[in-house]
Amino acid sequence: MTKRIFHTIFRVAMGVFLISLVLFLTVLYDYFSGVQQEQLRVQADLAAQGVQDEGIKYLEGLTVQDYRITWIGTDGSILYESSSDVGEMENHFQREEVREALAEGYGQSSRYSDTLTERYLYSAKRLPDGTVIRLSAAQYSLPVLAFGMLQPIGIVFLAAIALSALLASRLSKNIVSPLNRLDLDDPLENSGYDELSPLLLRISAQQKEIKRQKSEFKVLTASMAEGLVLLNAEGTVLSINHAAEKLFEVGSACVGQDLLAVTGNQELAGLLRQAKDGVHAEAVMGFGFGKYQVEASPVFAGSTVSGLVLLLLDVTEKVKAEQMRREFTANVSHELKTPLHTISGSAELLAGGLVKPEDTASFSQQIYKESRRMIRLVEDIIKLSHLDEGAGDMKWEEIDLYLLAEETLRLLAAEAGRAEVELALRGEEACVYGNRQLLESILYNLCDNAIKYNRKGGTAVVEVRQEEGCCVLSVADSGIGIPQEHQKRIFERFYRVDKSHSKAIGGTGLGLSIVKHAVMLHKAELSLQSEMGKGTVVRVLFGKKGDALFCRL
Repeated sequence: MTKRIFHTIFRVAMGVFLISLVLFLTVLYDYFSGVQQEQLRVQADLAAQGVQDEGIKYLEGLTVQDYRITWIGTDGSILYESSSDVGEMENHFQREEVREALAEGYGQSSRYSDTLTERYLYSAKRLPDGTVIRLSAAQYSLPVLAFGMLQPIGIVFLAAIALSALLASRLSKNIVSPLNRLDLDDPLENSGYDELSPLLLRISAQQKEIKRQKSEFKVLTASMAEGLVLLNAEGTVLSINHAAEKLFEVGSACVGQDLLAVTGNQELAGLLRQAKDGVHAEAVMGFGFGKYQVEASPVFAGSTVSGLVLLLLDVTEKVKAEQMRREFTANVSHELKTPLHTISGSAELLAGGLVKPEDTASFSQQIYKESRRMIRLVEDIIKLSHLDEGAGDMKWEEIDLYLLAEETLRLLAAEAGRAEVELALRGEEACVYGNRQLLESILYNLCDNAIKYNRKGGTAVVEVRQEEGCCVLSVADSGIGIPQEHQKRIFERFYRVDKSHSKAIGGTGLGLSIVKHAVMLHKAELSLQSEMGKGTVVRVLFGKKGDALFCRL
């Protein structure tokens, strides 16, 4: 801006100088021409008086260098000429200054030479006898005079250029200086040009609006669970929310820096490269212990990519669910395949008459046993699927957990007797708000496992008690126990610590998964303690203080 102002002022100054110079020379030339014309008139008056007194002798006695004297008769003929032979001159009757002198007693005129390098001034006066005395003087034309003064004019011109440049520089700096001192962070506090007031008011209003929008954007993005990063077309961070800072393990200081240089994530570099080419790109990446879907989208200004938006969505649970679904499908297929092969093989032998009559009962028993196992497996799968959907259609009511435990132990008494395991119930009455079927599943599966994975002569103790405003259900056995490395995964679907032992006792591998889902639906807490060779204790804590799922009788 300073250069533009400088150039403008300089051009104006030089233009004014050149125009002034031309006007000055023209006016000065006209002024001196008028002075010379007046002097020529005075000289014409003197010459006329001398001719009138002495006649041609006066003219012949004059020595004239700067002037040319001509005596013109009444018919326009030349009576005397100071600079040439009279016979060579034409009739002057039609000359302008002669006609004016004859008509008015005095006449003036001027004419340029054929080369336009000289200008002739004429002054004529009529004598009493009707003749005319004319004096003329030559002067250089204005271009010739200017050319003759070229050196001094050049010196003045150079001085004018230097002075104009100096003044233009100072003026441009003085004009721009108040603009450079403007505090745009606080526009209304500036003092300077009054003409800038509307602009400063507009800037102030826009800054308030931008601050409001930035504040709203920051509040919105700060509370987002998803990571959000705004980049320019080169990949420099313009804005990053707290979630993205945590994922990339960077601070807010990364704003204004290249994202790839800060994070060093090469997988992210591929996404940004595609987005810079104007293509939406996405990929699942690992950050910490989670999985995130990273989407890179280009922002267009017309047909040009002007920025990039990175969105990081937590898909950890989705990935886990997908993996669990695949594992579940594979496990279901595997679990169903074994009994189906047994049933199919036994049925094929029976249908083909290849089984001895005395062995038919044994084969039929095997088919019945495997079919019952399949039924239990399918029932457990259906129950788990129902629990995955939330079990919203189930009936919820107040249930005495102690009485429900009594009923469950009665159902399992025969099985405990066959396994030579002693069942016991301890505690007191306690009421929880829940679903009877789910609570029965929790009790049945925990007690069933306490019997199956026990030793002969062992015990399985169920305890229901109230503890600090909560209801605690615990099932303890004196069985084989669970190794420490398996305890975190024991509630996964189809997970077995000892697969050979589990198949021998006919377990489906879904019992503890059903317990886990049922506990979650009751917003209860599930914990496990186990030691190899000493037994296992599973505790379910219903209804923390203030939780409506627990009611004291």
